Order: sequence, then structure tokens, then C-alpha cells
Amino acid sequence: MLYFASSVFLSAFLLFQIQPMIGRFILPWFGGAPAVWSTLMLFFQALLTGGYAYAYWLMARFRSFQQGIIHLALVGVSLCMILALGVIWPSPITPDASWKPQGVDFPLWNIFKLLAVSVGLPYFVLSTNGPLMQAWFNRTFPGRSPYRLYALSNLASLLALISYPILIEPLLSLGWQGRAWSAGYLLFGLLAGYGALRVFRAKDPAGNQADEPGNKPKTARPSLRLRILWISLSACAAVMLLATTSQISQEVAVIPFLWVLPLSIYLLSFILTFSSERGYLRPLYSLLLLIFSIAFIWVLFQPLVNYIFQIAIYASLLFVSCMICHAELVNLKPAAEHLTTFYLMVSVGGAIGGIFVNLIAPYIFTGYWELLFGVALCWLLMMILSFYREAPGDKSSRLTPKLEFAHKATIGGATVAFVLFFIYCITGIFSDVLLAERNFYGVIRVKEINLQEADLRAYSLVHGITQHGFQFEAADKRDLPTSYFTEEGGAGLAILNHPKYGQGMQVGVLGLGVGTLATYGQPGDVYRFYEINPAVVRLAEGQAGYFSFLADSQAEVTVVLGDARLSLENELAAGERHNYDILVLDTFSSDAIPVHLVTREAFELYLQHLQPEGILALHITNRHLDLQPVVWQLADYYSLSRVLVNSEGDGVRGYRSTWMLLARDPALLDVPAIARKTTPLGGYKTSIRLWTDDYSNLFQILK
Repeated sequence: MLYFASSVFLSAFLLFQIQPMIGRFILPWFGGAPAVWSTLMLFFQALLTGGYAYAYWLMARFRSFQQGIIHLALVGVSLCMILALGVIWPSPITPDASWKPQGVDFPLWNIFKLLAVSVGLPYFVLSTNGPLMQAWFNRTFPGRSPYRLYALSNLASLLALISYPILIEPLLSLGWQGRAWSAGYLLFGLLAGYGALRVFRAKDPAGNQADEPGNKPKTARPSLRLRILWISLSACAAVMLLATTSQISQEVAVIPFLWVLPLSIYLLSFILTFSSERGYLRPLYSLLLLIFSIAFIWVLFQPLVNYIFQIAIYASLLFVSCMICHAELVNLKPAAEHLTTFYLMVSVGGAIGGIFVNLIAPYIFTGYWELLFGVALCWLLMMILSFYREAPGDKSSRLTPKLEFAHKATIGGATVAFVLFFIYCITGIFSDVLLAERNFYGVIRVKEINLQEADLRAYSLVHGITQHGFQFEAADKRDLPTSYFTEEGGAGLAILNHPKYGQGMQVGVLGLGVGTLATYGQPGDVYRFYEINPAVVRLAEGQAGYFSFLADSQAEVTVVLGDARLSLENELAAGERHNYDILVLDTFSSDAIPVHLVTREAFELYLQHLQPEGILALHITNRHLDLQPVVWQLADYYSLSRVLVNSEGDGVRGYRSTWMLLARDPALLDVPAIARKTTPLGGYKTSIRLWTDDYSNLFQILK
């Protein structure tokens, strides 16, 4: 018993420890986009399904000694691969810099390729261990339930997820994380190899040959309808998990903790439901689902509500939905001899949910409607289970006839209401949008604002709920800098008051928006914008005629498509040092900030592209995060002078903004026009640790 428990626990721990670790590693290579995590989840869910299918195939097709030989060979190959990659890479699971993507096309494919090479085979082997150990346990101890091992594996997974942001990430660099995980995998390989040898050498107990080919099972095979229900419930839970993670990442930040929180809730529901069937009451959870579904809809119409309150609502909705899906799965679970079939169908459902969120939803939805879809699907499944099947353990049958009728009527009414609301949202709620496009990097919308004032009408670009700039429609206002980039803002002050203004300035801008800063361009100037989102580039360059800042600029304007940091690194490697007079970082105003652009290594790169008499201007306006202490520590590390510029704006042409201006030469920031607009920083101190590529902590700067 101890062997089975140890093997299951270790494999599950490693299985879920690798997910945030490798996600944290490759996130900067893909612009810090929130979709990176959901893509990782799709890949891992697909491999998990493959692992369960392998276990099903192994148990159904081969005798015990054959199972041992095949699995021992697979484990041996994976161990050899780990050892070989450890020689050529910084760690056995972290690829070297040569694997960084060179473009923004097909990011999903590039992520899959990276993951397949770095962690694909070890993850596959780990995913097979749970169902194999339970099947072999059932043969060794035929009178004992193997489902307890499933609950143990989920407990180990939960511990792995919680420990990563709390212990592993703060204490170990990414390189050492990879080495430590690989050492754990080597230990698991020895355990798995020992288990395969046990199976190879063991003789099957008399009277317990159910797993041998040709022997008939003791109970009937699960029906097609039952298998469809397993898949549907699992797919619904997966959709809720991925959609909730995406929603939180879009609204707050792309960090491992906000990946781990939803996944931990998902696993907790597995633990609670599979360890005991007594904690689930369908009427109670129907009521909770109704309460949090209504709260979720309220948040949709109140996007500026406090982020902690939003996260609490999303987390509660996810927990209730997953408890319903997983408890109903427990009610429908088969006899132990069919457990590999059951786990395979559950994993297929999870993969279908991942495919829907990652591959189908971006093409059929112009907004992030997956979470609303998941809620509607959960209600639909509740209605099906309530009206058409009394599952074993269904507590609703214990109600009085009147209460049971009221309960089912409520479920039916709520299902119809949420399905209709979902249809309404995806077809009509954004009827004021002139253009909408969704891709890997987010949802972009163009709206017309100030409709009641003809001379102030403007086209606005919105990414999620964050405005990324606007341009007036009136001809006499088309060339006015707007939003966060007026003459009173930090970037405007830095450009207008630089000694080289009007004398052929070199200006670099990380983050394009609608290209507003190009309005400051003078004849002989060169403005170079870096932008990762192709949809943003097309709009700023004049698609549909909404924005013309780039086309109207007097400067020579170039747009570089790709992650800004990777583009700057590639230019430097090619001997192209730009010597910018001004380098503007406008990448932090969205709620999901790219952390890899504000680390020690990133600043070293910026300074190599900045001439000695240059200014680094950082736009740090953010609803949820206070980036000032992060930039302060970086300025200290590189001995840079700094000033803080807070602009209130007039609410019409200019918006409230916060900028930090950094320079090697303090005289560049001492000019009267800038000094009048700066906020005194005398006595300001911070104790946060310097951010590096190996270390960052967004908890420290949450407002």
C-alpha cells in the first residue's frame, strides 16, 4: 500500500509543479500574454488524455508481464532524455535562448513545440502513473477501493500548486527550479521502474483476472449515454477552469499565483467529491450556483469594481461549478474494473474543454465569452441530470414532491435565462463597437466616443477594458496628442524638452497603441515603435481609416512587429544599436502587465540602446499595481536619476497618468518645464527586492 501511495503522490506532485514552472519560464518569450497559460493547459490536458489512453490501452491489450516490459521501456527512455537535455540546456527542462520564437505568427504552435521538446515525454509518463497505479492496486488488493488513491493524487497536485508561488518561485531561480524538478523526476523514474518490475514478475492472484485480455468484466460496460455525460461534465469543468483563469489574468495580471488559484480550486473540488460522496447536495449547490451566476453577471456590467472582489466572485463561481460537475461525476462513476475507461472519458472531456477555449472560442467569439458559456453549460447539464436521470446519491430525490418540483422548475428557468442571456451577449451587447478583433494577444475594439459633442467626436481603441488611445475626427484636431500622451504627460514633457528636440531625434516606443506619440515627430526625426499584436499594428497604420497618427507624422516612422524585448535583443545581436534620445515604455497601463519588460536584464538592454544623453520614460499608470517601487529599485541599481510626473489631465483631451522619467544625466530632468510638473520624491524608500528575470513578486505592489 505504501508503495502505491508514494508513487501516486510523487507523480501527481511533479505533474502539477511543472505547469506553473514552465509557464513562468516561457511567458516572456510570448510577450507575457494571458493566453500563454490557457495554451499550456491545453497542451498538458492533451498529454494527460494521451497518458490515460495509454493506461487504458496497456491494461486492455496486454498481460501483466507485458505491461511491465512496455512501461519499463517508456520510463527508461524518458530518464535518458532528461539526462541528455541536462547536458546541453541550462537545466533538463528549460530550453536555451536558441529556442526563443523569431516572430509572432502561430504562437500556439510555437508554444506546443517548446513544451513537446522540453517536458512532453516526462509529463506524458507522469500522467500515466495515476491510472496505472490504481489499476495495479485494484488487482493487488481486490477488496479495497482505488478511488482513494485518486483523491491522494489530487491532494498532491494541490500541494504542488500552492507551494510553487509561496515557496519555490521566491526561493529558487528558474534554472535551479528546473534542476530540482528533474531530480524529483529521476526519483519518480526509479519508483516507476520498480513498479513495472513488480508487475513483470508478479503472478496474478487466482480468481482476479479481469484485467487480462479475453476475460469478461464482472459488470456491464458503461453505456454510451453514461460516457457522454462523463465527457460533458468534465468538459464543463475544464471550460470553467480555463475561462476563469483567462478572465482573472486579463483583469489583474499574468502571474503564476493567478494561474494557480483557479487550478487549486479545480483540484480541491476533485479532492472533496472523490474522497466523500456525503458533502454534495444538489439543491444547495443549485442555489449557490444561482447566487454566484447573478454576481458574475453584475461584475460584467461593473468592470471597475475592486479586483479583490472580482477575484472572489470568479473563484466562488468556479468552485461551485466544479463541485457540481465533479460530484455528479462521482455519482455516475463505474465499478473499479472500469476505472481506466472512466478516467479516459474524464480526460477526454478536459481536452475537449481546452480545445474549445483555445482553438474554437477565439474564432466564434469576438469577446471573452467563454466564462459565460461555461456557466450556461453548467446550468444545462444540471437541468439534464435533474429532469432525465436520478443519479445514485442524488439528494434531490429526498425532497418532498412540492419542493422537488420547485427545485427542478428553478433549475429549468435558470437554464433558459442564462442560455438566452449568453446568446444576447454574443450578438448584441457591444452593438456600439465599430470594429472588433480577437487573437492570441487579446480582444481589440474600436468605438466612437463623445457622440453628443460633434467637435469632440473621436475614435477610441480599447483592449479589454483599457483604453489605448483615441484620435479626434475633426480635421483641426486630428494631429493633437491625446489620452496619456498630451504635452502635460511624462512622455510629452520628455520629448518637448529634450536638447535634441527638432534636431533629428531618435525615439523608440515600446507599445504602439494608436501611435499617438508620432504626433511629436519633426522633420528629420526617426520614431520606431515595437508592438506584438498584429491587429493593433493594422489599425494604427490606417485600417478602416480610424487612426492616422502614424501616416500624418512628419517623422520617419517604423513599426517592428514582435515582442519588444526580443526585438531589441535581436537588433543588438545584429549590431544595430539605435542610440535613442528617448525610449518610451508604454506597456504597463493594461491590467495584465508584461513583467519581463521591467526587470534588471530588460533595463540593461534598454540602456544599451539609449544614448548617454537619453531619457527613459515609463508609463506606470495602473489600476491594480504600483510600479513605482519596482522602477525605483531599477534606477538605484543602474545609478539613474529619476522624477515622477503625475498629470491629472482635463478629462477631454488628456487623461490622468503617472510617468517616471529616468536618465544617466540629471540635468536632462532638471529643466524648468519638467521640474514644474514633477512630484517630490524626497524621503521615498522601498524595501522590495530588485526584479530580475528569475525573480518578480506582484503581490508586493498590489494596490
